[in-house]
Amino acid sequence: MYTLFKQENRARRGQFETVHGTFQTPCFMNVGTAAAIKGGISSVDLKGLKTQVELCNTYHLHLRPGDHIIKQMGGLHKFMNWDKPILTDSGGFQVFSLAKLRKIKEEGVYFASHIDGRRIFMGPEESMQIQSNLGSTIAMAFDECIENPAPRKYVQASVDRTTRWLVRCKEEMARLNSLPDTINKHQMLFGIGQGSTYDDIRIAHMETISQLDLDGYAIGGLAVGEPTEEMYRIIDVVEPYMPVNKPRYLMGVGTPSNIIEAVARGIDMFDCVMPSRNARHATVFTWKGIMHLGNKQYETDPRPVDEECGCPTCRNFSRAYVRHLFKANEQLAGRLAVQHNLYFYNTLTEKIREALDEGRFEQFRRKYSELLAQHAKD
Repeated sequence: MYTLFKQENRARRGQFETVHGTFQTPCFMNVGTAAAIKGGISSVDLKGLKTQVELCNTYHLHLRPGDHIIKQMGGLHKFMNWDKPILTDSGGFQVFSLAKLRKIKEEGVYFASHIDGRRIFMGPEESMQIQSNLGSTIAMAFDECIENPAPRKYVQASVDRTTRWLVRCKEEMARLNSLPDTINKHQMLFGIGQGSTYDDIRIAHMETISQLDLDGYAIGGLAVGEPTEEMYRIIDVVEPYMPVNKPRYLMGVGTPSNIIEAVARGIDMFDCVMPSRNARHATVFTWKGIMHLGNKQYETDPRPVDEECGCPTCRNFSRAYVRHLFKANEQLAGRLAVQHNLYFYNTLTEKIREALDEGRFEQFRRKYSELLAQHAKD
């Protein structure tokens, strides 16, 4: 259940209660695609990095190790030793990213596995069954993520089909949650609004799916290559049509600045591979901007990565040491940098929540939105 505590303009401060615990919003979800954060971070580590919610991937876990194996092991929470909420995406984004390997039909999508080429079918019912086997806290509805821009006729047909798929998802989840051997009988369902860059289609789709009274609503199909200003414009267009009493999730976003700006536009939940992916390539986020730790200037720099950060990396190691690890191709380099970036993102949303609690979010936004998008000066 979502509770909205207060608003500052459109920015929202709330919390979401689930069977696996309550998390505070705005919230960043750390992306552990295959039930692990890339970079050698375990679920035990995540607790010390202020993680509230872990995000895992339905498609990837279906292929490896197999959702039936995870069910046999007691579900995803037991499998990865994580007792807080988990959100599983539906596999719909893979429909988008595996464009050359797929065929979309009314019943669902036919894939060729990116691992071994074997033929896979996934429709709304299959996606719900896989997510039920995983036992996640929140399941995402199966949809088609449409590229931007796309022909209007195609977008309208795709959105209509996504709506029909959503109805099927809701019915199948209700059936699965009633079965005696279901791991999480309180699994929640979020719907996804699509519509590419067409305002009227976006609005109509969000209005339609809002009537289904789901547990939460996402804006999908953004952060797929369109300009940032276009992303913000679409959020501005859609947000007034999203239910006020349900959490709002902007999928696959984004940079620290994107998160601040999307919170200002009424979004509650975020996920992105950026903090871990960039960290593995020596790029870190700090309160003074973006740093690339491979740079020569850090070769003898004794300071922590970020002097304002309390993460395990910044408490224990210098910029010079972390740079050395990257240059020596030591695995520890990625682990230390990923730790820092995840802690930074979780602290960012924590500070946003504090600013909202104290009625100074606009002040926080003015100070940090632009600063965090720039390269650090020191």
